[in-house]
Amino acid sequence: MLWALHDPEWNAALGWPHLAQVCRVERRRSTLRGGRVVKTEAEVSYAITSLGPGQAGAARLLRLLRGHWGIENRAHWVRDVTFDEDRCQVRSGAAPQAFAACRNLAVALLRRRGHDNIAEALRTYAGRPRSAITLVTARDHH
Repeated sequence: MLWALHDPEWNAALGWPHLAQVCRVERRRSTLRGGRVVKTEAEVSYAITSLGPGQAGAARLLRLLRGHWGIENRAHWVRDVTFDEDRCQVRSGAAPQAFAACRNLAVALLRRRGHDNIAEALRTYAGRPRSAITLVTARDHH
């Protein structure tokens, strides 16, 4: 659930010229076991936006937030689960950034080829090294 609040005087008072709305977002999460709710949790967060009420009411702002988090969750899921990034032992110098860049490149190349399941695609290319090289070196990835 999302509530949006607009007050044109904020811009002058806060010195944030692009602030148009402040939002309160309430999320509820239920844990199911055997088809029954065993636990319900609530979380409240806040957001600000430059979109005025005429551009985006509460319903549109909620859709935009959900879309944003859907993209974030999709990217983090691949990095956390498929690449097991949290357990990576590379921690010094520029190596962590280089490893992250390589993982991001792999995901981007696979997505451009139309792969939705990155883990499955990685297994496929692991068994076909020539295809993997073509994936990286081809000029047209469509």
